[in-house]
Amino acid sequence: MSASTPYQSNGEDKQQDSENIRAPRVSPHHSAARARLASQEGHELSLDDPSLYFNREFSTLRFHIRVLEQALDESHPLLQRLMFLLIFSSNLDEFFEIRVAGLKRRIAYGNETPGIDGMSMSDLFQQISETAHYHVERQYRILNDTLIPALAEQGIHFLRRNAWTDEQRQWVNEYFDEEVMPVISPIGLDPSHPFPRLVNKSLNFIVELEGRDAFGREGGMAIIPAPRSLPRLIRLPEHLEESGCQQYIFLSSMIHAHAEQLFPGMKVKGCYQFRLTRNADLSMDTEDVADLATALRSELLARRYGDGVRLEVANNCPAHLSDFLLTQFRLTQQDLYLVDGPVNLSRLMAMIGDSGRADLRFSAFTPGTPKPLRGGDSIFDVISRQDILLLHPWESFTVIENWLAEAARDSGVLAIKQTLYRTGADSGVVSALVDAARAGKEVTVVIELRARFDEADNLALASRLQEAGANVIYGVMAYKTHAKLLHIVRRESGRIRHYAHMGTGNYHSKTARLYTDYSLLTARETLCEDVHHVFQQLSGMGEPRHTEHLLHAPFTLHSRLVEMIDREAANARKGKKSGIIIKCNSLTETRLIQALYRASRAGVRCRLIIRGTCCLRPGVPGVSENITVRSIVGRFLEHTRVFHFHNAGKQETWCSSADFMERNMFHRVETCFPLLDRKIAQRVRKDLDTYLLDNCQSWELGEDGQYIKNDPAEGEDAISAQETLLYAYAARA
Repeated sequence: MSASTPYQSNGEDKQQDSENIRAPRVSPHHSAARARLASQEGHELSLDDPSLYFNREFSTLRFHIRVLEQALDESHPLLQRLMFLLIFSSNLDEFFEIRVAGLKRRIAYGNETPGIDGMSMSDLFQQISETAHYHVERQYRILNDTLIPALAEQGIHFLRRNAWTDEQRQWVNEYFDEEVMPVISPIGLDPSHPFPRLVNKSLNFIVELEGRDAFGREGGMAIIPAPRSLPRLIRLPEHLEESGCQQYIFLSSMIHAHAEQLFPGMKVKGCYQFRLTRNADLSMDTEDVADLATALRSELLARRYGDGVRLEVANNCPAHLSDFLLTQFRLTQQDLYLVDGPVNLSRLMAMIGDSGRADLRFSAFTPGTPKPLRGGDSIFDVISRQDILLLHPWESFTVIENWLAEAARDSGVLAIKQTLYRTGADSGVVSALVDAARAGKEVTVVIELRARFDEADNLALASRLQEAGANVIYGVMAYKTHAKLLHIVRRESGRIRHYAHMGTGNYHSKTARLYTDYSLLTARETLCEDVHHVFQQLSGMGEPRHTEHLLHAPFTLHSRLVEMIDREAANARKGKKSGIIIKCNSLTETRLIQALYRASRAGVRCRLIIRGTCCLRPGVPGVSENITVRSIVGRFLEHTRVFHFHNAGKQETWCSSADFMERNMFHRVETCFPLLDRKIAQRVRKDLDTYLLDNCQSWELGEDGQYIKNDPAEGEDAISAQETLLYAYAARA
């Protein structure tokens, strides 16, 4: 794999832009923090010192920016680069809907209490606003100046109104009359037609009018909500396209071109698209909820109309109109984002698949199946002989679906218990559970209804399972059930045998093709008994059940992780070998960070692979000089959670559903399981080594908070961990 640097050969102006990306403005807060660190040289810092921590929200925003950087990586196929740019839009939407919304709410309530990093809420909002504005403007520049021209060279064109031929314009007119006009409803603004309540993230237009309408009303302003049922990008019929080209027209262009048709007899002085992002976080008081499913259905309706948090407007919109919109939504200039293109970029994702241009996407691959499962034997027979560890997406999630389907048919299977956090609407897992329930097996499913943005799907799945006769449990009211567990009870030769699956990812066949996750299938008696105890804890009541091997949040996981980190520190102080490798999505929990700081001070080498948010500051003399932090961002979303401890030669490797975050440790049901099979544990450690060698898609976090992309040194082999694993697992298959 080649490893090109963003903006490498795109001119002096963009090279300067790249430098700004690598070293954005350092806030006064960070400057003060670094000054405190410098002043403490030679003195032991307290581990509570705010200068030792990065802000969680800002660290999350930095991850989204690393995703945007992939749009400039010429080693990625062109349509995948566009996909990364659109994912940045989608990520930023959720960031504003949840994180910024919560921040604004705290400021509105006068809660300026800083977090462990010491940054006030107002300072944080200011820094997020400046950074987000800068990178949103960059995003549209990348789209307009880099990706759209490159796509045009490949025969994919987005046609502006002034580029339509007469034939194309005639087709657009007919399409508008037949497909758009019947479902569009312009809303004139006057005392009897107040400003409409617009749905979260919907495409809308503000129109300035001149003249009198049929009722003699003087022209003013109107709002045109774009029908949500219509695609945002429409491909022209093949006979109207240039030879060998694909040509697309934006719905927004059609509406602009026909705005006066919507207001007959009046003059349209201007028509400008805009989009409002609202607070989409659900805020149920679980103590007052008698029926979680009913309460959640009501909250989902309210989510579409939460308080406004961001306003995106076309950058040619006059100031008096954007100011009018800000007033309507009770927002300020800091909340206004002027964009040079469609305001709803994430809706363009459908085009990437519909284009049919496989040559501009990552090469397709077929997930493999481990050799022991390819002989046609019953999956139960294979697992009864040995543990099986799958690494998705390189190894097929179909194994789990097939195992459940076999269990549903197997006359010896007595009971199936499973947790579901996120799964697909057409899930093979759910279909197998339905079949098992209908076959008279005891099926119990713990569905987490509050999985953010999947609540509606999970409500529908719960109803489907209940109708089939399954026992559906909504977990524990105050704790989200995030553990990934499957337990099967089977009668074999007159005795009961237990089987289990434990994973780091969700039971979702589509994300299993996009996310990296480990899946352990086992018949080990002690592990299966532990899983059984967790299900009993979820479905019943009583004191925490003892588990032999499994670590279980919110009960034992956090304390045991701290113990294992402190054990490495104790070994290092005694002169024994030590070492820690942590791979997870986020690292924010203060006591775990402080345990890692203690280990570093003791001389333990701590290598952290943290995909997204990281509040730990590496490289601080006397505190974290033995800690390195890297983030892998590439074709697949890194999702595995693996914790490895050298333990003076008695090495331990664990996989988990949990990140190193407060919510995972104390407010969710999570599990962490050891890899007891020596060969499997060695294989996972080898995978970790591959990630630590990556010099193509890895970013190193510095003491100053900046992420610097790794590139191969001169004469050094280029290593992409994801591609290395892809080839390794393909060869194994």
